[in-house]
This record gives sequence, structure tokens and C-alpha cells, in this order.
Amino acid sequence: MAVLATIGVIDTGAITLKRWGVLGGLTCPGGAEGCDKVLNSPWGSVFGQPLSLFGFLAYGAVLLMAVLPLVLKGETRTNLNRLSWWGLFLTSAGMAVFSLVLIGVMTFQIKAFCTFCLLSALLSVSLFVLSLIGGEWEDTGALIFRGVLTILAVGLIGLGWATSLNRPESATGPGMPIPVRSASTPATLALAEHLTDSGAVMYSAYWCPHCHDQKELFGKEATKKLKIVECAPDGRNNQADLCAAKKIEGFPTWEIKGKLDSGQKSLAQLAQLSGYEGSLPN
Repeated sequence: MAVLATIGVIDTGAITLKRWGVLGGLTCPGGAEGCDKVLNSPWGSVFGQPLSLFGFLAYGAVLLMAVLPLVLKGETRTNLNRLSWWGLFLTSAGMAVFSLVLIGVMTFQIKAFCTFCLLSALLSVSLFVLSLIGGEWEDTGALIFRGVLTILAVGLIGLGWATSLNRPESATGPGMPIPVRSASTPATLALAEHLTDSGAVMYSAYWCPHCHDQKELFGKEATKKLKIVECAPDGRNNQADLCAAKKIEGFPTWEIKGKLDSGQKSLAQLAQLSGYEGSLPN
């Protein structure tokens, strides 16, 4: 279990560092498109932090509970061993159930698969199975009761969370971005025109919530003035080949003055990067 938890720590830790911008591009077996779509979806973040961060903490807790009984000695080890097995069982049960919820979200909502996420699900289920067969469970009734209670609680919370984030792909059809609702101001219109006139390009994907949030900063009228390139291969009027040639690895990515800069930007940042000297919204 310690070995599997270590793999889980590396898996979720790498994803978290990538989302934080600490690591560069990660090679996703099976194609980066699926991983990007899953990790940048509305289900890829919780409380403003990557969901993988919470997976990292869960695997870290499992690793700690698995290692402590192995390194301690004497009566302390004996007393901790039973508590450790209960902790491993309940934690891995919750992780396994939540992983299955995420697999359902990937299958039926996002309709894409991330190899890193599938690996995490496999690790979680494996940890749960090992906790069942590895512990010396004397009270089977307590095991079943606590296990079912944990599974139901995590399952209901997970389903509620997944459902609350279920927003429609678009009101205009498949492969189309969610319409921008906010209104533009003279300042955002002027900035959008400056960006386009200076050759700035925003590389986007129709399913990317950060791209939508970026457009909302400009408003619907100003967004129409921006040069936006659709990178998703299944997006409407996509230029996926151009995005691949540019080695676009995250969305949105801005190309300003010949330099690529990944991530959502504030209007002030875009003004500074492009040399815009006009007024900006407060």
C-alpha cells in the first residue's frame, strides 16, 4: 500500500505542479487533448485549487498511515497498527468511490479520458482491495457498517458536487463555446481592438472554463473583436493543426509580440504585455 500510495503522490503531485505552472508540459499517454480537457474542465478544480491537490493530500495520508506501523517498534507499533488499518480502509474506500464518480463524469459529461486520472482511479481501488484483505478484521459487522457508511457519504457528496458543476456545453451547438454574457465597456473594446491590431492571438478551446472566464473579462462585444483560435480538434472551425505547430499546451494561451504566454490574464496584464496605454476598467 505504501508503494501504491507513493505512485499516487507522484501522479497527483505532478498534475498539481503542472496546473500551478511550476512544471512545464506533461506527456499524457493516449494524447494530451483528453488530459487537457479533463483537467481544465469545471470538475478539475475545487475551491479554486486543482482537484489533484486534494488527491495528493489523500495519497500522502495513506502513505503516512502505511509507513508508520512499519518503522515504529514495541507497544507503540502494536497500538498504532489497528488504528492504521482502520484509517487505511476508510480513507481508501472514500478515495475509490470518489474516483468512480470522477470516471462517470469523464465518461458522460466531459466525454474525454485522462490517463493520469485513470491511473489514480486504479490506484485508489487497488488500495481499497488491499486494505480489505490485508487487515486482520475481527469484527466483520463493524467493518461492513463503517465501510457502507463511508461509501454512501462520499458517494452522495461526490454526486452532488458533480451535478452542481454540470453546466451546458453551449447554447449554440456541439463544439461551440459557451456564449459570453457580460457587457463590454469602452475601455475593454479599446483594449480588444489594440490587441487585434498589434497581432495578438488568443488560443482557446470551446470546453475550457478559463477561456470562457477570460472572454467574460472583455464582454461579448469586445470578445468579437479579439482574434481567437479554436484549438480543440472537435471544436467548430478549429485550427488544431496550427495549435499543434505552435505547441500550445494549455488554455487559454496568448501570443503577444511573438511570445506565447499560457494562462488566464487580467486586463492590466494584457495591457502591459501588449504595450497598451489607454484607460482600463476599474
